[in-house]
Amino acid sequence: MEQLTNRAQAVNRSPMTFSERIYLPAIFKGLTITLGHIFKKKATYNYPEVKRPFSPTFRGLHVLNRDEEGRERCTACGLCALACPAEAITMEAAERKPGEENLYREEKYAAKYEINMLRCIFCGFCEEACPKDAIYMSETVMPANYTRESFIYKKEDLLIPHPKKQENA
Repeated sequence: MEQLTNRAQAVNRSPMTFSERIYLPAIFKGLTITLGHIFKKKATYNYPEVKRPFSPTFRGLHVLNRDEEGRERCTACGLCALACPAEAITMEAAERKPGEENLYREEKYAAKYEINMLRCIFCGFCEEACPKDAIYMSETVMPANYTRESFIYKKEDLLIPHPKKQENA
């Protein structure tokens, strides 16, 4: 009677042939596989001398952008933090002081802006959600660090340098 289940069946062991007993065909088969791998193109890059090519859609480290006059573009609307599925972005909004409204376009700003890169999944939703193009993902690869605290990027780490302050320096 034929078995309809996929339970293990008893193995029918037939006696080994002479070539199977001396193991030479198995040895030659293993050598051909090894020689085939020796002559293939290597998958390793000699980094820093040779950089590996990245996809055109690669998303690297986050950067907070400035406008043409060097002001921060972030208005602390919080859309980037809401759009982040990993909840890696934390921000606190603050209002500008009475004398500062004329210097800046917006009355709110991000007093605290942090991205936990250990939680970030580099999806790019924060970049898409930002109405002011304040945050974008650069082509920079995240550097290696040794402590958890060094993976939390604060606002000062994310802001691009002020263009007018660089001209004076």
